[in-house]
Amino acid sequence: MDAILSIQKLTKTYATGHQALKSVSLDIRRGEIFALLGPNGAGKTTLIGISCGLVTPSGGSVTVDGHDVVRDFRAARALVGLVPQELTTDAFETVWATVNFSRGLFGCRPDPATLERILRSLSLWDRKDAKITTLSGGMKRRVLIAKALSHEPRVLFLDEPSAGVDVELRRDMWNVVRDLRASGVTIILTTHYIEEAEQMADRIGVISRGELILVEDKATLMHKLGKKQLTLHLQDALASVPASLGEYGLSLSADGMTLLYSFDNEGGKARITALLRHLAEAGVAFRDLETSQSSLEEIFVSLVRGAA
Repeated sequence: MDAILSIQKLTKTYATGHQALKSVSLDIRRGEIFALLGPNGAGKTTLIGISCGLVTPSGGSVTVDGHDVVRDFRAARALVGLVPQELTTDAFETVWATVNFSRGLFGCRPDPATLERILRSLSLWDRKDAKITTLSGGMKRRVLIAKALSHEPRVLFLDEPSAGVDVELRRDMWNVVRDLRASGVTIILTTHYIEEAEQMADRIGVISRGELILVEDKATLMHKLGKKQLTLHLQDALASVPASLGEYGLSLSADGMTLLYSFDNEGGKARITALLRHLAEAGVAFRDLETSQSSLEEIFVSLVRGAA
């Protein structure tokens, strides 16, 4: 799949001397949902700002569908929509007026049918004549998305889109994002809610201290780095792990009633079969067992700690 957004050796050093980005290179595939994860200050917002033409890079380049964001600003910016982290809206304007004005800013002709479609997709049509100041935080967030979509961009940046939004609205927003992707819009998402990336993203990038430390398909990342754990609930308490089981690195709970075995996906089933056989040979009986896998959040934390 070809890249609609290409970032090559991008750097940004602010006047204070702070280096926010350090030679970041990344290609975003057309039509995908890409989640960019990283702690506060990692460089996520700077990367988005440069890609949207709002921040001047110190070096490197960003192109949107072949248009350089510096040399061909107007063409590149017309292809990009941005939903910022902050709730910045014209509080005393109506929903319709502010979305219509945003479309005009990009030189687009008035198109009531397109705006109606956008507002309906975001469950805002019934509130089109309401002043923004009367809306809830979640509805204001939807207005920001409507403004970003008003000029029909092909790439949409969502910078912490569900910050301050309750769980129900957050799930509704996930559905909106999936619908946008289905319509051909490429989504780049930054979030502190790892669950969002796990639920929605096709690929995941992790940035830390201005450096892109990993880019991977979500399923591949979970397969390669997601540790699995087998929990064995014993019939009788053990004082210690039998020496004959030492090769498995088992952990025994404080009450002696649970054994934990960590394994990866490569050869995991064969190792478990061998472990169960050796448990029987050692006279260790269990009444139940269960398996679990590391969440994306645990993987993310381990990656960032490793890069620190």
